[in-house]
Amino acid sequence: MKGLIAKKVGMTQVFDENGNLTPVTVIRVEPNTVVATKTQEKCGYEAVVLGLEDLKPHKITKPYAKQFPENITPKRHLKEFRDFEGEVKVGDQIGVELFEKVRFIDVTATSKGKGFQGVMKRWGFHGGRATHGSKFHREAGGTGCCTTPGHCLKNVKMPGRMGFDRVTVQNLKVVKVDPELNVLMVRGAVPGVRNCTLIVKAAVKK
Repeated sequence: MKGLIAKKVGMTQVFDENGNLTPVTVIRVEPNTVVATKTQEKCGYEAVVLGLEDLKPHKITKPYAKQFPENITPKRHLKEFRDFEGEVKVGDQIGVELFEKVRFIDVTATSKGKGFQGVMKRWGFHGGRATHGSKFHREAGGTGCCTTPGHCLKNVKMPGRMGFDRVTVQNLKVVKVDPELNVLMVRGAVPGVRNCTLIVKAAVKK
């Protein structure tokens, strides 16, 4: 398993050798610091805890600072990766070079929040006729079951809050890896707003 904590920058476009244009999402992968390692003998499984972005001193509480070694500044973002490839030790820096030989990645983030939405936007309902006088345009329609059982069943698709969920988009193609700029350019829909925190892993299914 290969994985790092990253930030979403935005979108741009690149050209290949044949002049074909490819829209890409730019992901900035600053060097992740190895905060802790977990072993089979001590924890029952093997894992690596990575941290990103130093915290300001006035935002660090004593209980939170206890999980960091003395030579490492407490980090804002922490993530545990199991079965991490390669031998690392506490204090090491892992950068975007980890994905140089990776062709596809999985990205996990919190999707954009879209607020309270109706059934047409939230679930893709077709709605009623658009002609004048139909009196049924964007409504959900019937949701109950008359007298028996006398209430709405579970899992009926209704209006409600849309987005702002923890989602994973799989098999995003890596177009370019730039170690000098610490960026990863991928083709596909990367979840989340700009400057949001991402969990980038090597694709599981490819």
